[in-house]
Amino acid sequence: MGNGISAWQKAERLEEILPEVREALTAKVDRMIDQLKGKSPHVAKADGIYDDLRLDWWTSGFWPGILWILYEQTGKEHYRKAAWDWDIRIEGKFAEDNNFHHDVGFQFLPTAVIKHALTGCKDALRRGVQAATFLSGRFNPAGSFIRAWNQEKTGWAIVDSTMNLSLLFWASRVTQDPRFSQIARLHADTVVSRFIRPDGSVNHIVSFDPATGEFIESLGGQGAGPHSSWSRGAAWALHGMANVYRYTGDRRYLEAAQRVAHYFLACLPEDAVPAWDFRASENLEEEPRDSSAASCAASGLLELADALPGIEGSLYRREAERILLSLTRNYGTWENPAHEAILVAGTGNKPAGQNINVSLIYGDYYYVEAIAKLSGWKSRIF
Repeated sequence: MGNGISAWQKAERLEEILPEVREALTAKVDRMIDQLKGKSPHVAKADGIYDDLRLDWWTSGFWPGILWILYEQTGKEHYRKAAWDWDIRIEGKFAEDNNFHHDVGFQFLPTAVIKHALTGCKDALRRGVQAATFLSGRFNPAGSFIRAWNQEKTGWAIVDSTMNLSLLFWASRVTQDPRFSQIARLHADTVVSRFIRPDGSVNHIVSFDPATGEFIESLGGQGAGPHSSWSRGAAWALHGMANVYRYTGDRRYLEAAQRVAHYFLACLPEDAVPAWDFRASENLEEEPRDSSAASCAASGLLELADALPGIEGSLYRREAERILLSLTRNYGTWENPAHEAILVAGTGNKPAGQNINVSLIYGDYYYVEAIAKLSGWKSRIF
């Protein structure tokens, strides 16, 4: 395997080494099953050991999501077995004091929703619809937004929630209840009008008056400032808007995704993995990278490639491959079997000084998702 990985540096296109990458990725995930032993991972720091967070934390669905993708691609029973109980475990937190919020899509799409799609499990269907009902209950018709977080932030919405809208579109389809999709479209319209700027950069947080819906201000959040350009926020918007287009066929959402994609691609450095914020400083080469922004954007670009067959779609596919090839060659842990993550050089929350130059489970997930899409995977859950 070591010689094969060294040979990856000579490849000009990811498709040249895709079978070998898939083999290495499968071996990596097999080791992760033994290493994680039921942990709910979020961050692996310099020691390469993933932490174990509570099940109502927003990242709890990504590791089982990796397992379900591998199960569908390989048919191997040990992936199904390792993934099976996660939606049950996460659902159990609803019966306790918990911190579920706008990100329940991240928790139930890659667990209950895909489980139902692949196995027909009726309890998984129920759990997914329950999560969608919870998410729709956070919608504020004054301002047309899904409320972010809990406690006092009743008028806040965030761009991350764009990725959770797939849960509502899915629920609308399986229940034949249009209310879910209506809420999703209304929130998507707010993302287009209030989050995505004319140049394709995005706001992370937008504050509204929760009583009147009046726009108050944009906030920096995990970006460098209220008018900066947080790269993972752009990736959420790119991928999320591409998903909304897939569910609706409305070209407004496709054009919004393209606007963000063009901005994102124009801002990439030579190795195609962005700094944590495209406007963090005048010398971005000195800023921490965010491999999770790269992997999420690559997966979103592949959605655009599927949406736009022909020359235009092939351009998005080529750019996705360019990002993924760099992640594979320069940011993977292939030659470090003790490392519990797939990618390094992620940035969680730079303004708060949290999780800088680490591995992030959602970065791993979107890398696996993107490689799966290149390999013909069609069970889109986001």
